[in-house]
Amino acid sequence: MTVAGGPALGFDDVSLTLGQTDILQQVSLRVAAGGVHALVGPNGGGKSSLFKALLGQVPHRGSIALEWPGERPGVVGYVPQALAFDAGLPMTVMDFMGAMCQRRPVMLGLSRRWKAPVEQALRQVGMWEKAQRRMGALSGGERQRVLLAQALIPAPDLILLDEPMSALDEAGMRVFETLLAHWRGQRTTVLWIEHDLDAVTRLADRVTGLNRQVLFDGAPAEVLTPQRVLALFSNRHRHEEVPVAEEVLE
Repeated sequence: MTVAGGPALGFDDVSLTLGQTDILQQVSLRVAAGGVHALVGPNGGGKSSLFKALLGQVPHRGSIALEWPGERPGVVGYVPQALAFDAGLPMTVMDFMGAMCQRRPVMLGLSRRWKAPVEQALRQVGMWEKAQRRMGALSGGERQRVLLAQALIPAPDLILLDEPMSALDEAGMRVFETLLAHWRGQRTTVLWIEHDLDAVTRLADRVTGLNRQVLFDGAPAEVLTPQRVLALFSNRHRHEEVPVAEEVLE
């Protein structure tokens, strides 16, 4: 059964502690189904940890709910911030894509089932002409495009993006913006960690400022004020200094 678009996400009093350090403190927010929702904040502020909690990779307190529109859960895609691998490996882009989407050994090549989807995904990110290039020979931006391509197979209903623009060049950024428009048209729910506040203002439907706690939440043009951004990236912030938008705790 095909899921009619992506899920809404509900984070309710999510807290996460590693050792003696509180990484997340009573984080509550809602991500609308089919929207592009950005998370912004300083390094170490808990953004990637919130992703890990959502993916079930770390224990946490509080609750996280995925509200799928259909009777069954859909497909979740994930694009990490960087790809760590041995650059000396004789692995081509096609080898990598095959390893990501099938159980068949890479040395046997792509199965007939995956050839068309892989070609389509690589064409979407402008990497089809470099499909036989070794991964280690690609630039950082090109590897990031390949990561975006692997997240397209199968087509996601929920996509988690951890700073996908960090290594992209200008052409790659245009590719990324095209993908965002594609996902929005497909009603895919996008949760996107990003440091580029100008890009967030232009491309996101909603933004949450996270520095261990939720400091603000709302439409980017309304909540990304200089005062709020300064408090978000300050090491001495206090939760009460920047009022949370009324709609954050719906």
